[in-house]
Amino acid sequence: MRRLLKFLHTMGAIGLMGAMASLLVLLSMAPPPTSLAGYALIRGAMSMIATWIFFPSLGVTLVAGLLAIAANRGFHSAGWVWLKAATGILVFESGFVGVLGPMQQEAELSARALAGEISPQILAETLGPERNTLWVLLAIATANVVLGVWRPRLIRRRAQSPAPD
Repeated sequence: MRRLLKFLHTMGAIGLMGAMASLLVLLSMAPPPTSLAGYALIRGAMSMIATWIFFPSLGVTLVAGLLAIAANRGFHSAGWVWLKAATGILVFESGFVGVLGPMQQEAELSARALAGEISPQILAETLGPERNTLWVLLAIATANVVLGVWRPRLIRRRAQSPAPD
């Protein structure tokens, strides 16, 4: 069971970080909203990556990590594990609010602008915040990988005092 959880956690982290990297590349390559057809196409692709790669990978990583903590008694008192759990939950919430939601919304808005339903002037307002959020989440995910490999002693157990004579 431990090996399965480790495998799932690792595969999820690979997908998560790969999705974030690809989203950053697409953000840097996105044409301006004045080139509406190309912009809508890129934003649609970004929404699909966020929906079908980023979010499932994030879920697998978090759930497998939390189950691994529950299954391995050695993790219960390890500070690095709890730091990874806390930052993983932070990444999960930030992934919803700062990545998945804005990317899906912008893809929908750009498709509606392409159909002539709304003005294209309201597009691209979230590019900067999305890019910043992705960089921060990528840095946190990298730190989590470092914690998992390095496993520093963040909480030390108190030394047992010798029994009185």
